[in-house]
Amino acid sequence: MNPSAPVAVIGANGRTGRALCRTLLRAHIPLIACTRSPEQVRKNLAHFPQHAVTVRSLELHDSQNVRDALRDGAFIITTAHARHLPTLLHASKAPIVALGSTRKNTHWPDDHARGVLLGERALQNDPRPSIILHPTMIYGAEGENNVQRLTKLLRFLPVIPLPNHGRALVQPIDQEDVIRCLYAALELLRKRNITGPESITIAGAECLSYRDFITKIMQHAGLKPRPILSLPASFLMRMAQLTAFIPALPTITPPEIRRLLEDKDTDITIMTTRLGVQPISFDEGLKRLFQ
Repeated sequence: MNPSAPVAVIGANGRTGRALCRTLLRAHIPLIACTRSPEQVRKNLAHFPQHAVTVRSLELHDSQNVRDALRDGAFIITTAHARHLPTLLHASKAPIVALGSTRKNTHWPDDHARGVLLGERALQNDPRPSIILHPTMIYGAEGENNVQRLTKLLRFLPVIPLPNHGRALVQPIDQEDVIRCLYAALELLRKRNITGPESITIAGAECLSYRDFITKIMQHAGLKPRPILSLPASFLMRMAQLTAFIPALPTITPPEIRRLLEDKDTDITIMTTRLGVQPISFDEGLKRLFQ
């Protein structure tokens, strides 16, 4: 392992990419930050030594630009959508850590899910060492606003409408745990403990019903309890379309309502053993978020 080998981070100005870049620099790992917003990334990382950071403009739809941006990256971590993996694999021979999504398992595949499956297949067909991590719902303070959007909606609602009594399961993962998993995957690559493509699902420490998920959010956000009302998903999907016309509310899409019918619990044994990451509880994550 060469400790001075630079790591190229794709999506360095994204929600997870910003936090990941800081983690790598604190670990004294030379960074190539690839982004569509180079000036913003330079500003975000201005307090780190300049010699440790190389910022490059990246346009994922320009194959030559991608090759130039990644030309001397010994390892690649991409937080961009997994649909771009075929382009990245063509542009560089470096080992890759990629971020996918458990959305690939949905019963109602959309462009997002199909793109994740496309990227995963591309990695599986490439012999280089690689890991794709599939997180469940990510929440956290740095731009991962799933819980914040829901909290804003809950402040407005006198009752909480959920399909099927909110029985479906969810297992959200804190953004800091996602960063820890990405870093642990990189370490496996750097220590040459991976010989080919691997796929690992990452999730929080506990699975909850959506009813309990929402109850915990209200508690930590300081909201008063209110009744949960079970309504047909078809009705809620029609009502969700109205949120696009109410400026005070976050926009909720019909597919988001439909996914409330799916169980999203998962086994994290491989996450804890292969990556060595033990995720925090949802209560602890919410406590940190609402501080």
